[in-house]
Amino acid sequence: MTEDYQETKSEHTAVDFQQDELGRNFLSPEAVNAWRISGSLGSLIYWIIPLGYGAMVAGGTGWPEWPSYVLGALFLGFTILEATLIPYIRWKRWRYRVDRNEIDLQHGLFIVTRTLIPIKRVQHVDTRQGPVYRQFGLASVTITTAGDTHEIPALSEPVADDLRHKISEYARVAREDL
Repeated sequence: MTEDYQETKSEHTAVDFQQDELGRNFLSPEAVNAWRISGSLGSLIYWIIPLGYGAMVAGGTGWPEWPSYVLGALFLGFTILEATLIPYIRWKRWRYRVDRNEIDLQHGLFIVTRTLIPIKRVQHVDTRQGPVYRQFGLASVTITTAGDTHEIPALSEPVADDLRHKISEYARVAREDL
């Protein structure tokens, strides 16, 4: 964590500011639970395929039954992964760091992406909170530049608000320095 962001650290619990060996912040641990629920709900849409196929077989189309069992098993496995392992791995891989010069984002399940956003390129900063995040007291910070929008998901609400304010302040100062 940079010295610039130290002033807000005392306002939050230590859990909000877990860091890796390079000083990059973890997301809130509640992200795992929120992503488990979101993943489970999102995977329900895939169940339409094996259920629809099973209904067609039951309707007397003469189609073989085995594809509905295979699809059901595959989607059951996918749903279990979405509700257990994938959210934890996603949380373990997500890191961010913000200082006066740049925003450093690292994320990815299988392919890890690292993005460096120069503070002087930041045009707009928002916090967002859907119903699942609201249930867990989480919010996302979205950072808009001229070419793209980036997101730091699943931060505790106070951390997200402080981070949005800090990025906005850094961007304002960087523009004044130009």
